[in-house]
Amino acid sequence: MLGAPAGRGRWAPLREYARWLAPHRAGILLVFVLATVSALLSLIPPYATKWIVDTVLTDEAVEHGRRIVRLHTVGAAVLLLLVIQQAFEAWRGYRMAVLNARIVQRVRQKLYNHLLRLPLGKIYHLRTGGVVTHLSNDVDEVSSLLQMGLITPGVAILRVVLTVVMLFHLQWKMALVACALIPPIILVNLFWVRRIRPIYRSMRADRAAANARVAETFGGIRVVRAFLRERSEAREYAAIQHTIIRKNVFAHILQLVVTIGWGLLIPLCSLVIIWYGGTRYLAGETTIGSIIAFQMYIFMLLYPISQIVNSYSQLQRAMASMERIYDLLSEPVDKPDRPGAADLPQPLRSVRFDKVSFGYDPQRLVVRDLTFSVHAGQTVALVGPSGAGKTTITNLVARFYDPTAGAIFINDVDLRDIRLQSFRCPLGIVEQEVFLFDGTIRQNIAYGRRSATADQIVEAAKRANAHEFVIGFPGGYDTMIGERGVKLSGGQRQRLSIARAILADPQILILDEATSNLDTESEQLIQAALEDLLANRTTFVIAHRLSTIRHADLILVLQDGRIVESGEHETLMAGDTFYREMIERQMYREAYGAPATLET
Repeated sequence: MLGAPAGRGRWAPLREYARWLAPHRAGILLVFVLATVSALLSLIPPYATKWIVDTVLTDEAVEHGRRIVRLHTVGAAVLLLLVIQQAFEAWRGYRMAVLNARIVQRVRQKLYNHLLRLPLGKIYHLRTGGVVTHLSNDVDEVSSLLQMGLITPGVAILRVVLTVVMLFHLQWKMALVACALIPPIILVNLFWVRRIRPIYRSMRADRAAANARVAETFGGIRVVRAFLRERSEAREYAAIQHTIIRKNVFAHILQLVVTIGWGLLIPLCSLVIIWYGGTRYLAGETTIGSIIAFQMYIFMLLYPISQIVNSYSQLQRAMASMERIYDLLSEPVDKPDRPGAADLPQPLRSVRFDKVSFGYDPQRLVVRDLTFSVHAGQTVALVGPSGAGKTTITNLVARFYDPTAGAIFINDVDLRDIRLQSFRCPLGIVEQEVFLFDGTIRQNIAYGRRSATADQIVEAAKRANAHEFVIGFPGGYDTMIGERGVKLSGGQRQRLSIARAILADPQILILDEATSNLDTESEQLIQAALEDLLANRTTFVIAHRLSTIRHADLILVLQDGRIVESGEHETLMAGDTFYREMIERQMYREAYGAPATLET
């Protein structure tokens, strides 16, 4: 299993990656063994070429027929050897691909699981584009870390060592000259390529911003078109892309310098070998076959050296992505269970706020010193102007956040001492802005209870007054509704969300006024569905309309994050209260046909 990241440090991301590789030690060893066999086999053809040139082609002391036999025999043997070597290379490539796929799948799944458990504030900070970039681009780049950070350099170093041994065996003086050039070449290239890493890291951040911008723009495409912002959005997207392209071009220029250097080095080495080797041959110190073999080995030497340099360049991109993934995995998960946390007490008897204060920014409290108690089966209506703290209270009830001060008790047990999974199971939420997934109607209704039968899904839809419009579709309950339910009306989406809550059968229900901005017919259908949904449940309602709160067991009137009034509707209306003023203002607006809401 992939564990949680260790402490942060310069080498911490690499140590974490090494932990991920640990279960695959056998596979990595096999790849190295196959690479070693392939490297050893690759040393034979140049030496066989030397033998052919020196003892077959240029040795006139051997009769012609015998030389022909030797040529065909050695040629056939080398050909068979090349086929065997390529078979080992293919086997190594296949095992490497399998190894990479397994590691990438586990890393991507671990990252996805961790993202699902991050605090909401962190997820909102990442935005959709950032999440997608982490799961796709960053993980794909990290997939090359094993290849470019371990396999390729390891195999290349092995090839370099074996090739240098053969060079010294053939001609030690020429080998000394060749080896003297290797360290400066590597150091210059590594120094040059090292400048690329910050560029790629910056490009990753820019791409995340661009992806987030795309997700945001098309998520709100109706608003974009309504306000004629198409050209403006296109210009902003083009500006981000222009920045990415400029950085990408600059990085390619740096790499091009390295490529040009290698392009000059290879023919230069060939010229030097022929030149210097020719003088040694004329002096009787070497053979033509040795010169040809030496040149072949030099090319074999330059290739793994270029692999080492290029792998370092690609390693920079992989390391930049690995650091981003490691940083994200190092983020603490949302509200881990306390040691000794227990399951939700049953049966549910009460929910109590005891001097609760909270602020999304600890220095700026949104709600202050809230104290109230709700008995099982009661409906609590939260009313007040915008920004009074209504949504914050429901966020605290759902334990999306924990109080900055004070505590919330379930049956006199601190909510923080209850296992989060156990608490969320009997919790249901119906929001004003309904979120439906791109799937069938059946899948969306059963989202909170995947084990539900077809009859149970239909019954929930009937109780939510959704069955009639559902069977009106050609596909019925198997109708695809599109992303966020775009193929449905607002009232239809709301009724499906109520059906989803009814099927989940929660003990605690959070209801953000579900009838706002709907036509009269839809509102009446939804009101009827809500009466069924609220029956015998402990419900917290963010109320905007009188029809929703008139029958609430407890009304909490909020202003500036505090409870300024509380009681039943008739009690609050009997006195000279802020609540009565809000209701009368709403009735006045309704009388003159203006949008009515308790927030104004």
